[in-house]
Amino acid sequence: MSKLSLKYWMIAVLALVVPLTGSANDEVRKLIDNPNYWAFPGGDYNNWRYSELKQINNKNAGNIVTAWTFSTGRLQGHEGGPLVLPSSATGLGSDHLFIHSSFPNDVFAINLDDLTITWAYEPQQNEAETVPIMCCDIVNRGLGYSMGQIYLQQADSKLVALNAKTGKEVWHAWNGGDIPASLGGPHSPKTGMSNTNAPHPMKDKVITGCSGAEFGVRCWLAAYNAKDGSLAWRAFSMGPDEDILFDKNTTSLGKKVGKDSSLKSWCSNSDWKAPARGPSKCKGLSDQWKTGGGSTWGWWPADFEENLLYYGSGNPSTWNPVVRPGDNKWSMTIFARDIDTGVARWVYQMTPHDEWDYDGINEMILADIKVKGKKTPALVHFDRNGYGYTMNRKTGALLVAEKYDPAVNWSTHVDMKTGYPQTVDKYSTHHNGEDVVSKDVCPAALGTKDQQPAAFSPRTNLFYVPTNHVCMTYEPVSYAAGGNQYVAGQPYVNANLTMYPAGAVMKDGTDNMGNFIAWDASAGKIKWSIPEQWSVWSGALATAGDVVFYGTLEGYAKAIDAKSGKLLWKFKTPSGIIGNFNTWQHKGKQYVGILSGIGGWAGAVVAIPGLAAAPDTAALGAVGGYRDLLNSARNSGVLMVFSLP
Repeated sequence: MSKLSLKYWMIAVLALVVPLTGSANDEVRKLIDNPNYWAFPGGDYNNWRYSELKQINNKNAGNIVTAWTFSTGRLQGHEGGPLVLPSSATGLGSDHLFIHSSFPNDVFAINLDDLTITWAYEPQQNEAETVPIMCCDIVNRGLGYSMGQIYLQQADSKLVALNAKTGKEVWHAWNGGDIPASLGGPHSPKTGMSNTNAPHPMKDKVITGCSGAEFGVRCWLAAYNAKDGSLAWRAFSMGPDEDILFDKNTTSLGKKVGKDSSLKSWCSNSDWKAPARGPSKCKGLSDQWKTGGGSTWGWWPADFEENLLYYGSGNPSTWNPVVRPGDNKWSMTIFARDIDTGVARWVYQMTPHDEWDYDGINEMILADIKVKGKKTPALVHFDRNGYGYTMNRKTGALLVAEKYDPAVNWSTHVDMKTGYPQTVDKYSTHHNGEDVVSKDVCPAALGTKDQQPAAFSPRTNLFYVPTNHVCMTYEPVSYAAGGNQYVAGQPYVNANLTMYPAGAVMKDGTDNMGNFIAWDASAGKIKWSIPEQWSVWSGALATAGDVVFYGTLEGYAKAIDAKSGKLLWKFKTPSGIIGNFNTWQHKGKQYVGILSGIGGWAGAVVAIPGLAAAPDTAALGAVGGYRDLLNSARNSGVLMVFSLP
């Protein structure tokens, strides 16, 4: 069993522009309705990652072959996936695929007629300054499109709009560049703020996020005007109401949160005890929220009838919970915000006072499904804490909260009235205290699911979820024992972990570290589960052909039957897969694409030169096959494209 030392993780660390109108986003919505293209990171504004294409189906998927490949020329983790757009959108003479790389975030426009590169954009970023402050590998999660522009969020916080026809820069904005360093910006190594998310165009805006909780950055979600890159609004994850864009009508579970709800949840060190099983009040307050974390780098859907976008915020900073008593609002929270103003309609905090690094960033999926026999405008969220949540996306009502991995043990259940998870003392790292090792906590800090987005099929009404099946020990490190006091731009973590297969805790004789599951969000139950040796770190794709695609860390692209989970096809790609599947049709033929390139948090040990040779090699050394994964890292950065013969 290998120890996951945080110090090693930290190392792992247009000629044509469509005129702006009030209905600028109608173009993207029309493109989304055409299954021949893939115009939005999540496939559509519901985040379904579903396609109506069915040329490839559960009867012929076993015949899939490689159609073509493209190398990005970069190594390490390749998350995200391509956009596919018609010539009518870009002004180019043919349909094009747009693909990105890991740092330094190169962008390529590929002509789908002859597979030549029409243009390439190579950002000029300072590697020595930027890479050391990227917590969990140098990944980028993709591109956005609207108004004839391709949007790239660079790692160094530069948001760029490129002319889709020429690849030339139209405008750029420094995300957080007008924020004083004391408040988390502007970007520089002195603050620790970086970016890994895909920009999400919504209406006439481009939405982008913030990374840096492991460096004590107080993060935000921001909206920039797509026409010129000017800032429309910015909403912090924690702080005073004017910073987090709460008003008197903002609610949580149907009740108004009240004035300065965030500030009142960061307590002084002497008046609050863990674990928190219900709303608690502070006798004294601290200013720990100023370095409070709450990163926002996920996948964001929108409900245009409600004019709301939805996203999750990440872990509070630092990972040592003892130095930040209280609920630490609004880290670990689902936000529903007005697209135009950014003002929050409702919020729900999944893990108050997060003691385990259970980020709440994972994607929200919007679907109208029956819940307890009643058709519901639902929001479904698979949190890192191991609970699958079903909520009313209009009101924020909590409808279902059930464990989607049987190993989850840090809490017994979620109180459906208060929304609070009922924490078990044995697994409460704050309750056990600093410099004490809490053993066999499930899930591990990787979460039951992390960045790997799930898919939804309206044909089966099932959600297809790539998961981790991993547990851990967790030791909060005190300042007295060598923990770091906050210093801008320096790692601010203060915890030691080991991670290992959940079977070691469940005592069931298994050693798999991942499962791919089908989930019934109406009832909160697993319909079927496929064990995988390693964490399943790729995104899922569902299609009208009743086929679901996902990939594995050892590099297999797989197709399974959407109803039964039966394996239909698999193919060994050059490297481990942490990217997201998508599909499109060109000249009458359906294609499926996936980025191959191991990395990210789950694969960072094998992908980062020098790190794999360190004495602490995390969970990847816990089971067989470590050397094969290590070798595959050398073949990272390949877009694999498949079709029928």
